Amino acid sequence: WPRYFWCAFIGLPMLGFGKILLSMGYMGAIARYTAGEVAPVTSDTFNYMAHNTKDGIRTVATSLGEGLAAGMHGPAQGGTAAVRCRKCGADNEESARFCDQCGASLPERVDCQSCGEQNDRDARFCDNCGKPLH
Repeated sequence: WPRYFWCAFIGLPMLGFGKILLSMGYMGAIARYTAGEVAPVTSDTFNYMAHNTKDGIRTVATSLGEGLAAGMHGPAQGGTAAVRCRKCGADNEESARFCDQCGASLPERVDCQSCGEQNDRDARFCDNCGKPLH
């Protein structure tokens, strides 16, 4: 048997431990390098997507807002809204005599907000000035 064979029992584990430490050191450097290379690309991609989808998101948000507003102050259950209540602003059916929301009586004729002319309930435009009634 060789005289210093026992050194292999000490040296080989130390060599393995050194290899682990060396690879951990390199992996840290590689991870930092990769993060430095990937982060700007990720940031640029996010900014590109945000810039180019801005109009679409704005359109969706506007449509959503209009839908919510229409749902809160929308037409009566029958479908088409024809008469707007002067007290609460709710839309009511053409044949309704009282407001569905507040119970106030609805006018037989509609006054034009521009000129004050009285028009039929079903008129969409003023007989006198031609401006929209609702």
